[in-house]
Amino acid sequence: MDFDLSAEHELLRDTVRQFALERIAPVAEELDREKRFPYELVAELAELGLMGMTIPEEYGGAGTDTLSYAIAIEELTRVDSSVAITVAAHHSLGTLPIYLFGTEEQKRRWLPELASGRKLAAFGLTEPEAGSDAGATRTAARLEDGEWVVDGAKIFITNAGTDITACVTITARTGDGEISAIVVPNGTPGYVISAPMEKLGWRASDTRELSFQGARVPEENLLGPRGAGLKQFLQILDGGRISVAAMGVGLAQGCFDLANAYALERRQFGRPIASFQAVQQKLVDTATEIEAARLLVYRAAWEKDQGRDFAQTAAMAKLFSGELSHRAANWALQIHGGYGFMDEYPISRLYRDQKILEIGEGTNEVQRMVIARHLGLPD
Repeated sequence: MDFDLSAEHELLRDTVRQFALERIAPVAEELDREKRFPYELVAELAELGLMGMTIPEEYGGAGTDTLSYAIAIEELTRVDSSVAITVAAHHSLGTLPIYLFGTEEQKRRWLPELASGRKLAAFGLTEPEAGSDAGATRTAARLEDGEWVVDGAKIFITNAGTDITACVTITARTGDGEISAIVVPNGTPGYVISAPMEKLGWRASDTRELSFQGARVPEENLLGPRGAGLKQFLQILDGGRISVAAMGVGLAQGCFDLANAYALERRQFGRPIASFQAVQQKLVDTATEIEAARLLVYRAAWEKDQGRDFAQTAAMAKLFSGELSHRAANWALQIHGGYGFMDEYPISRLYRDQKILEIGEGTNEVQRMVIARHLGLPD
């Protein structure tokens, strides 16, 4: 076993880390405060080839492996979650369904602009009455004169309403007991996008509610076989959990970095608080768990790259890193004391950004259900 990253992976890590520190860190607080989508940063990330990392070069992507993608998401989240989720949701949720399930014609139509990052894509699964129970989808689509007529609503959808969003792929009932995936271009008449939703964290990312009121799209916008939509989206979620797990590791590492630096600088009773055993133990425990979580995420990415069944490992990684990020954010703020409660300190933003990591891409409870099934436990 060789646990060292390759020279290529190390170079990627260094490149993304430098970009995050030099370009994202100076504006992260301002973007969060103003709830402003980071168009300029997205354009720069596109130039670096980070918006379509695992999409083959022939379609405009970078053609990297999943491990490279996980490393990049980890490093971005270490500094700012809003930028990281913009990349992750576009890549794992918005673009990959078209690559994995689309026809060659659909790939040629959509992927060059999406994989290059010139345009963004969204993924519409969650509905007001269908969250963890994704099979309870109520959005419906019927064929009429060669077009799908879509009626329904989606909620908490990332990247759907930016100025550069090209499309959203949704699940919709296309018959009795039949859920299909359909690509709906932005600008389609009858497709209404709400104003940005107000959020506790991820304030610089784009989150919208979508409604479809007789929205018509061509019949050929069906993605994959009719009736395969739910199965396709569950497969997409397995891969998406790797990126959210990487976000958990990145956020925990970012919290540790802030807490460690503050503990070395802050003096009480005549010495740095890092010299007190109680503070040291929390830093040591956090550092140890980060290493364990990182290895679990990298294993899930490696299994995916090897073509193995990675669903259980991805669920474990997402569960463990999400709960670790909660502990890391809590103790990092505690080490900051009263200053951590002030927005002028970045730990405040990381603390707010953390909670969604235990909810998005399947709640902690859902992850435990997924893992239980893989362990062969009875329903």
